[in-house]
Amino acid sequence: MKTIIRNVVMMSMAGTALLYSSCKKDIIDRTLQYRALAPSNEDVNADTWQTVLVTDPTVFTVAAPDATNSPAYVADLNEIKGYQRNLSSDQKAIIKYWSAGSVLRWNEIMRDLVAKHNVPPYQLPDGSYPAPSSANPFNYPQFPFANPPYAARAYAYLSAAQYDALVTAYHFKKQYNRSAPYVNDANVQALIPKSSLPSYPSEDAVVAGASVEIMKMMFPTEVAYIEQKAAEEMQYRIMAGANVRGELDAGESLGKQVADVFTARARTDKAGAAIGNQAYWTALQVTTTNKGEQYWISQESPKRPPMLPLFNKVKPFLFDTTTVKTLRPGPPYSTTSAEFKQAVAEVLNYSNNATREHEAQVAFWADGVATYTPAGHWNAIAADEFVKQNYSEVRWARNFALLNMAEMDAAIVCWDTKYAYFNPRPSQVNDQVKTLTGLPNFPSYSSGHSNFSAAAATVLDYLLPDRGSKFDDLANAAAMSRLYGGIHTRQDCEVGLITGKAVGQYAVNRGKADGADSGN
Repeated sequence: MKTIIRNVVMMSMAGTALLYSSCKKDIIDRTLQYRALAPSNEDVNADTWQTVLVTDPTVFTVAAPDATNSPAYVADLNEIKGYQRNLSSDQKAIIKYWSAGSVLRWNEIMRDLVAKHNVPPYQLPDGSYPAPSSANPFNYPQFPFANPPYAARAYAYLSAAQYDALVTAYHFKKQYNRSAPYVNDANVQALIPKSSLPSYPSEDAVVAGASVEIMKMMFPTEVAYIEQKAAEEMQYRIMAGANVRGELDAGESLGKQVADVFTARARTDKAGAAIGNQAYWTALQVTTTNKGEQYWISQESPKRPPMLPLFNKVKPFLFDTTTVKTLRPGPPYSTTSAEFKQAVAEVLNYSNNATREHEAQVAFWADGVATYTPAGHWNAIAADEFVKQNYSEVRWARNFALLNMAEMDAAIVCWDTKYAYFNPRPSQVNDQVKTLTGLPNFPSYSSGHSNFSAAAATVLDYLLPDRGSKFDDLANAAAMSRLYGGIHTRQDCEVGLITGKAVGQYAVNRGKADGADSGN
């Protein structure tokens, strides 16, 4: 365990630097972190892989490209050559930034937006708390409050839409089979690694088109920034000699069409009603009291409404809604039992005897307000591992889709458990417990960090089996950090790990059946 903690401390230092750089929204900050994407396997048969929502690529419209000897195509080639004659240092920095990969960069952008919007509203003068409204996103408090369940859902929709868009793009690439600009014109330089894939429609543009629509839905106050990043990516592809404008237009259009399928689902997945109301919150208290148990209460002053008590009603990606209850673990220790008192006493002992190693572990995994949340933390861990594998864009997207669908569905199952039992926090039961990090405003059992982490570790174990126990060790460290930090009892953490692993296995089973492992 000491080795794990030392590694966690080292990762914490690196993670802190990345968090500060991400807040600057400056493309240059990350250019040295990742090399240009050069897939060891371009996954030419990705058009046969099983998608998430799209069932038939032919329902989408992708017009035939201009002939390579047409005036329109020649004009597009001249646009590339015009840029390449005199690239500025800023333009070269843009090329270097985006060349790391479209899926990677949009995932980072999403993490930045989550961190920016992961801020709970302040109370009003009368002591009540306002709720963000998607109908009036610019009103205070701005929509959204990107808390952990909201963030996990945002990551899932983004990644799944990117994946379906890329698989669909492969269908049209094969149909039109147009070579890249640097193949058709010897005067066009390839400023990034060359690809043998057909270039129409553009992979980057497909990813950007899908990403923009999903992110505009999730973060409606950030439309200008999101669209600016997409325009920057389109410019990069032209400057780098990778695509002509017609290929970008076709890809962007296809990406938006695929995203429409996902945004339609998102508008009806019941996430909008997850906040609940006072009558529902009171009913939870009454039910718990009738069972003879102590119920959870907000320890903020004034008391804040519980976070998303109806998130368990949100439609999952990996299984149907009836499965959510079957994955719900058994009840926690009774709050009147000796076992519960002993569990709280253990929390108090860690609270009173914090070590430097435990403090570092708590800080590294805190993922609280103004961070990209536990799900985003695991996205960052995954990204650093994926870059070592030289994946194709479509495999990046597929792997993130599996990871983030597991994270979203783990949140649904975890929140179902939390509000089924409405279990109090250790610091509520014993006011001598002093937490080492922020206290979440929702019930204790089971641990959200444990659910998120075990789900992610299970998926990453499948995707990267050569890493040994690395991801399981990190998941256990994340879970234990909540015990050391005074946030959860050991039972909360251990049960959360079990439930999260069960959810993650659904993603693994999906991955094993989607066709992406064939021939690889």
